[in-house]
Parts: sequence; structure tokens; C-alpha cells
Amino acid sequence: MIVPVLNESEQIESVLQQLQVFRQAGHEVILIDGGSTDHTVALAQPYVDVLIESERGRASQMNAGAEIALGDLLLFQHVDTRLPPDALEQLDGLQGKSLWGRFDVRLSSGHWMFPVIAQMMNWRSRLTGIATGDQSIFVSRDLFKKIGGIPPQPLMEDIALSTCLKKIVAPVCLKAAVTTSSRRWQKKGVWRTIFLMWAMRLAYAFGVSAHYLADIYYPSNRSR
Repeated sequence: MIVPVLNESEQIESVLQQLQVFRQAGHEVILIDGGSTDHTVALAQPYVDVLIESERGRASQMNAGAEIALGDLLLFQHVDTRLPPDALEQLDGLQGKSLWGRFDVRLSSGHWMFPVIAQMMNWRSRLTGIATGDQSIFVSRDLFKKIGGIPPQPLMEDIALSTCLKKIVAPVCLKAAVTTSSRRWQKKGVWRTIFLMWAMRLAYAFGVSAHYLADIYYPSNRSR
């Protein structure tokens, strides 16, 4: 279980409490902090097996976690996504196999369009073989090493990872659904977020640099 974080003190304890069932079953929970300036690290310490710091950015953080993980199946878990109750059983059934995949996704409540958006995300993923980080991507260690890890880019790292993996084998698409927070949709506006995400995905598919797109998606980072 590899969890990249940055300034998540408000929810980090509740997130990690849910993952204690994995630790109780003998699995690792590894937290990679990207330089939090709040109390994330201190609050997370009691709930993880390993806590390290790395260069900021999900790709860099997840690669750092995968580098030290001991298990043969790596699960990359976003802090704003909750696994289904039977996640442990489903993942245990995949141990020892050379594969990768993801869960279906649902969005937390708040707008009548969210179930439609989630269903479209799941259909698109099955059709294209591309998974998003919100779907809790998992991959066997051997496949992860074979592709050289996650491409080091500041955005669309989940698409880049999926693209590399599906060239080797099609993803396992679990129907059990994770629940991901709709906070970004509510913060930026549902329709505006739909348009922005589709436009950026289309631009990326046509070769626009992930670094250029990251400047658009994270305008506050431009001066860094």
C-alpha cells in the first residue's frame, strides 16, 4: 500500500485508519510525504509501517515508495479515495500473479451528475485500458520493474503508467468500486471540471507536454 501525500492533516488519520486492516493482515502501508508544511507527518506516523520524504509530485513519491516496498503487489492509494469493504480479499486473490489493474470508481455525493461521470470513467477505462489514480491502481512488482517505474512527470502520470503497462498485458478491471472525493469537482465547478479534464486529456493524447499541462492545472506552482 503506497500512499503519496502533501498537506493532508485534516483527513490523514481517517484515511490511514481505514488501511489498518491491511497492516493487521501482514501487508505494508508506506506513506511518502512530498514536503508537507502542516501536521500530516506527525499525525500519520502511528498508522504506517514506513514513512519517508521524497521530491514533490505523485510520480516521484510513488516511485520512491515502490522502491522500498517489500510486497509482490503494489497498490497506489490516493488519500481522497476509499477502498471497498472487500478490497483486501480481492487483492489477496491476485498475489503472486503478474498483472495490473484497478477498481471501478464512484464519486462521493453532492451532484446529480456524479453517478453519470463515474459510470463514464469506468466505461472509458474498460474500453481504453487506461486507469486513473482515483481508481486505486495496483501492479505486480515484476511488471512495475519491467517498465522502469512511473514516468517522472508532474501530471497525467496515471495515464503514462497505464499506457506502459497495457502494452504488456490488459488491465484487471475489478467491479468493486472505490469511492473518491468529489471535492475538486465541487471546488472548481462540475461542468468546468468536466470540460477542463477532457480538454487536458485530449491535449495530452495529441502530444502536449505534461509539464505544460501541469502549469495550467496547478497555476500556483508556476513560480517554483
